[in-house]
Amino acid sequence: MLQTPSGGAGSGTAARDSGLMSIGTVLNVLRDEFPEVTISKIRFLESEGLVEPQRTPSGYRKFSAGDVERLGHVLRMQRDHYLPLKVIREHLDAMERGEAVPLPVVGRQRTAEDVPARVDGPTVARIGRSELLAAADIDESDLKEWESYGLIAPLEDGAYDAEAVTVASLITELGRFGIEPRHLRAMKAAADREAGLVDQVVAPLRRHRNPQTRAHAEARTKELAALTVRLHAALVKTALGVRLP
Repeated sequence: MLQTPSGGAGSGTAARDSGLMSIGTVLNVLRDEFPEVTISKIRFLESEGLVEPQRTPSGYRKFSAGDVERLGHVLRMQRDHYLPLKVIREHLDAMERGEAVPLPVVGRQRTAEDVPARVDGPTVARIGRSELLAAADIDESDLKEWESYGLIAPLEDGAYDAEAVTVASLITELGRFGIEPRHLRAMKAAADREAGLVDQVVAPLRRHRNPQTRAHAEARTKELAALTVRLHAALVKTALGVRLP
């Protein structure tokens, strides 16, 4: 159960009084269980109709405790059951109508008694090209340029990892400071090297015949990914001599 904070930095007096939270506060709440969630991911889920936060007269999003709980359910069903967003939305809408509906089963689901010899299924949401363009608020020419530099790449089936929305949003933000996509190739190369290091560590676990060991490899990958991201951020801040929140 997600706990709703009584207040927090950035939530504002009005938000605290009404019990509503800013998107930054929601991010902090969700990260207790979902360390990899981002503001872009929350916005993407909103664009897909999974949650409908209120808006202030100035256009800022304000989330209720029910919104945060719903987001938690969405992220949990993605992580644990690999369900498509459309199926998740229909399931949650049925629950809100008071219908007793079982958890949907899409394709082959892993159980303790029945585990595939090799798990290659998606561990995160996938989105189509048009969805990526809409969620990141970019046009086709932007995406083609970024793909030419290897900053964003489609998966084998032509879809995109939902994290591509975050990448696209950050590239756009950096562009406002005059940093062009071609300047980011070094960052992409560094990220690939870091990912290769993590993969080298967990590869023996992934190849193991024991299903529990392979499942442990997934957890270890997430743990190492979080540590490398934190280290990278700390090294950049140290090199620039700045302190960030």
